[in-house]
Parts: sequence; C-alpha cells; structure tokens
Amino acid sequence: MMPGTFSALSIFAYDLDDRGEPIQAWETVVSGTEEEAIAEAKEAASRHAGVLVVRRDGRPAVGEEGDPVVVFRAGRTGDFD
Repeated sequence: MMPGTFSALSIFAYDLDDRGEPIQAWETVVSGTEEEAIAEAKEAASRHAGVLVVRRDGRPAVGEEGDPVVVFRAGRTGDFD
C-alpha cells in the first residue's frame, strides 16, 4: 500500500423482513486484517440471513475514497452499492 493510503473494512449483516427480503441488520468497521474480517463474517453468517465484507481504499490527504469492493459474501444480502 502506498504511503498516505488506507483500507477500511466493514462487515454488513442482513436479516429477512416479513416478506422474506434481506434488510441490513448491522454494520461494523473492522480494525483487523481482511482474513480476520472474513472469519468474523463467517461466524456471523450462522446467525443472519447473509453477510458481506467490504473493503474501501482511499487517500484521505487528497480527499480520495475508492469504490467499495466486496471481498466476501455469504447468504442473502440483496443489492449492495
């Protein structure tokens, strides 16, 4: 990774609404590695309809924030932008 850049990892968990559609239950920002975030998401998948791990790279010094990249997906998560 270049100096001045960062990667932020987030885990999103989804439950099903009364129509059976996935809705976001919670989101958390992870301070560990991508592998640790995926392991945490896999554990959360046993309690939720679906999970995502998303990475976003950026360079805050110049105000750049990259597009989110899904690095892990399990179950029903619906659309993610």
